[in-house]
Amino acid sequence: MRHFLYNLWYSFPVQLTVIHLRNHVLLLAIWVFLALLVTGHLGGSLGINFLFWAPEYVGKVGFWSFFIVGMAFGALVMSWNLTTYLLSAYRFPFLATLARPFTKFCINNALIPLLFAALYLGFHTWYELSYETHSWQQILRNCLGFLLGVVALIGVIALYLQFTNKDILSFLEITEEARSDGRSRVGPGKGTATIEDVRLHRTAWSVKTYLTESLRLRPVRSVHHYDISLLLRVFRQNHLNALRVQLYSIAIIILLGLLIDNPWFRIPAAASIFILASIIMGLLGAIIFWFHRWTLTAFIAMLLLLNFVTRFEVMHPKNQAYGLNYTTSDRPEYSYAALEQLCSPENIQADKDSTEAILNRWLARRQAEGDSLPHMIVLGTSGGGLKAALWAMHVLQQLDSISSGAFSKHTVLIGGASGGMMGAAYYRELYLRHLRGEPVDPSDRRYLDYISRDLLNSISFTIVSNDLFLPWVKFEEAGYTYRKDRGYVFEMQLNENTGYVLDKALSDYWLPEREALIPMLFVTPSIVNDGRRLIISPHSVSYMMAPPIAMEKPDAVEIDAVDFMRLLEHQDAANLRFTSALRMNATYPYVLPDVFLPTDPMIEVLDAGFRDNFGIKTAVRFLHVHKDWIKTHTSGVTLVVIRAYGRHRQILSSEHRGVIETMLNPLGIAFNIMKLQEFEHDTNLGLLYDLFGPDHFDVLRFVYLPGERNKESPISFHLTRREKEDILSAMDRPYNQRTLRRLLDRLHMATAPATPTQGPLATPAE
Repeated sequence: MRHFLYNLWYSFPVQLTVIHLRNHVLLLAIWVFLALLVTGHLGGSLGINFLFWAPEYVGKVGFWSFFIVGMAFGALVMSWNLTTYLLSAYRFPFLATLARPFTKFCINNALIPLLFAALYLGFHTWYELSYETHSWQQILRNCLGFLLGVVALIGVIALYLQFTNKDILSFLEITEEARSDGRSRVGPGKGTATIEDVRLHRTAWSVKTYLTESLRLRPVRSVHHYDISLLLRVFRQNHLNALRVQLYSIAIIILLGLLIDNPWFRIPAAASIFILASIIMGLLGAIIFWFHRWTLTAFIAMLLLLNFVTRFEVMHPKNQAYGLNYTTSDRPEYSYAALEQLCSPENIQADKDSTEAILNRWLARRQAEGDSLPHMIVLGTSGGGLKAALWAMHVLQQLDSISSGAFSKHTVLIGGASGGMMGAAYYRELYLRHLRGEPVDPSDRRYLDYISRDLLNSISFTIVSNDLFLPWVKFEEAGYTYRKDRGYVFEMQLNENTGYVLDKALSDYWLPEREALIPMLFVTPSIVNDGRRLIISPHSVSYMMAPPIAMEKPDAVEIDAVDFMRLLEHQDAANLRFTSALRMNATYPYVLPDVFLPTDPMIEVLDAGFRDNFGIKTAVRFLHVHKDWIKTHTSGVTLVVIRAYGRHRQILSSEHRGVIETMLNPLGIAFNIMKLQEFEHDTNLGLLYDLFGPDHFDVLRFVYLPGERNKESPISFHLTRREKEDILSAMDRPYNQRTLRRLLDRLHMATAPATPTQGPLATPAE
């Protein structure tokens, strides 16, 4: 037994694992990071684990999607082998004496990739059996696709190395350079592996057995009778080929970035993650290989250099809002003094009168249908990725269907964030086309499929193949030239998914909103520079920039928002692509690029959810400004909020924390930004109840709460089939049915919900 354990410990696979644990912690951290993603322990709230469990390719989850993921995983495995071979092969001189040394190294270095593959396929199988209820035949087909993809990619690289890598028998002559230079190194920058080191076994790692291609154990033979310089030539030549393979791989990935417009090249997001990991692993290995003990210093110096060179536009092109004019040098000043001019009393009054003219047209349309004092509805939609988009779309379809279109007719304003606004904007466009006589039925269920189609595959692939490097491909839009990046791909994919009905300029909605055919829609991304909100509308809405008291006492309150149309009037603000506005509203950090606007200095905008994730701040300001008109011409206001998640969250304990957790715990409140918004919004809603009276103002919430089999519904630009089914079933739950009944009462509709409800309206339990 002792002899067996001794041989096991000194076997090549075990010793390779030991050396990785000792010397290659950063490379192992990549595997650990990926394992946490696959198991859902990291990124689970964003649904990243589902990208691995159910990868989607051209709208389907099956053999080919797993085959592509398998190829990407194969690329990661080869990057792991190439990198560790560069860093560790010189410690095992016996390799140079074997035929196909790199092949044998890969076989003996396969323990970690095999464990990861088993973990991945195990979680996929568990997910399919527990949630998707697919047959064993389908599961095995998916696993086979993954394994064949791995074999295909590894086979291609192995074939190249078979014809380029040489063993010691290929070197029959010793060059004069190798004979005379006793200080020659195995690899550049490695401050340890010289000929003298190898001769004296200073770098050798004790190994007794190794696995062959047939997976048989063979004893390691002594290399003392070989000329050391021959061994070093083998390693140098193999190292050179390893570097070539990594460089070729990066070049191929960059070239694939040219094909991001082609849907066949939008590989599953899980595959993009594996490819990104392989690139990072290769780069880390190269830095360690070249700089060795200076690795940390070199890495910090590279980061500082990268930060410096990317300060220049040519090395770090900023994402832009398509349709705007960035070419003129005469850019509007962005300062507090300039904002005060934008929301001057004259501008505020003019914009307020213009909006109330729209409200008068809305009133005339309702009165023409026999409603002398119509009930006004203001709609707020929450963020939450495609989950929020699908939920908002589904709720709006249901409300209009049950009320025979009365809901949309009584709605005057839509606000919100991220996915919820995407769903609301899509439904509003379909509703407008229906009013214009086009053969469009907004309640058609196929539109639910369109708005919930994957957006993440194209984004993730573009990050890997284009945005990590210098985006250099350009395109023309609305008379101006921009660069293609993941922001461009997001809009392109959204347009493809929705049949290009949203492919419009902001100005295309000016007339339908002015004539009160459709509700006004305010897109409100957050400004990074100062925390203000940007109010994007086809109309000038300077009255949204500050509370109404600013008209009488400008010094009493501060300007907390910016009117997009007035700020960028001379930069073709009306020419802004509507999808760019939606993208700015849904710019989740890092997933989508922050958008820079042509001001002086340039302002940077991202997701509306950082300031108003539910559209309530927008609704409160609008109702406050127009309170007199509303009191005179309506029977009251209902704020309808479509939420993609509940209000009450689990309260975490602060007990039993370690010293590090205790130090970080006070920062926890900063990550409760959504809950802090809830408290602020409730305060504002309380003021509206006082302003209009409880009989003339109410708040109704349609809330999606995951079912028992979908308890943790993530925020993502990708939805699984199970998630879609759970979202579509949520409208039938008791709380939402009670909310629906109350809304119909507000609209004086006799139609009752399909599910009878009783009892007081209560917040749904979490």
